[in-house]
Amino acid sequence: VFTEEDKYGLYCNLLLKYFLAEGVVCGHDLFVASAKEHPDNILKELPAPLLDGTYRNELGEEATAVKSEDFQDSMKIAWRYQNLPKMEASPTTSTKFGHYYDVSKTMSPELFQSIKWHSFYLPEELSLQPKMKTCNMNSAYARLLQSIQRIIYQEGFDGCDPQKKQKNILRIGIQSLGSVLWGDDICSSDTPEDIHSLTKFLYVLRGLLRKSLSACIITVPAHLIQNKAIMERVTNLSDMVVGLESFIGSERETNPLYKDYHGLVHVHQIPRLNSLICDVSDTKDLAFRLKRKLFTVE
Repeated sequence: VFTEEDKYGLYCNLLLKYFLAEGVVCGHDLFVASAKEHPDNILKELPAPLLDGTYRNELGEEATAVKSEDFQDSMKIAWRYQNLPKMEASPTTSTKFGHYYDVSKTMSPELFQSIKWHSFYLPEELSLQPKMKTCNMNSAYARLLQSIQRIIYQEGFDGCDPQKKQKNILRIGIQSLGSVLWGDDICSSDTPEDIHSLTKFLYVLRGLLRKSLSACIITVPAHLIQNKAIMERVTNLSDMVVGLESFIGSERETNPLYKDYHGLVHVHQIPRLNSLICDVSDTKDLAFRLKRKLFTVE
């Protein structure tokens, strides 16, 4: 999954933590890579899962709050429309998929004891091997690929080798790839020196993911990349592309139409099985909001 970061990187990091938290709850192995924030700190801030009974209470509270807002606005609605049925915005118990998380609390350390997790922090890796260049690829990307490949082979996620133990899944989370902190200049120049580094990295990573039991989410500050050709190549090398547009500092922050939301979700591309091309979502009106305890997309 390729995620275009929002302007200040607030909500995309939350999305990354949701992906990793789901891995912990499902008992998957984790691999977290970053050049900005230490992976240990990212894992310490994962949201706490809501139990089956608790998530119903949380959703019930949110639904009650929505109903009270609707009651306050009822006088603004024409009388002839007041008795029409309303669409249910919150998920019901029969449509529960995956797990729900409380963003106001962090996950307990006991949950981490049953899983394996690996980290890649670029400043630490640079201190181990100062010089490294592979196939005209950025040094940081080459190190990251080597680290991912080593984990896949050593921990038994390689799909080519017969599995000697119970099969598991490796969840890979990479934060702010392509930023200046990774030694790449695609965000700081219209004509970057390493124009193909990121696409080479994604091409090799895609091959690793295809032949292994693993899934990966990558956040990229796409709003800083001025070269549209690079973004087109990156999109073509990704299975799913999602963009987050925050209302912070924009005109939409004060627009009455968006008063209940904090940003928009743009689904640019979704995977299509048994096809050489990807599908484009028909849904164009997705928005997200960060409530007191829940991050929701509606």
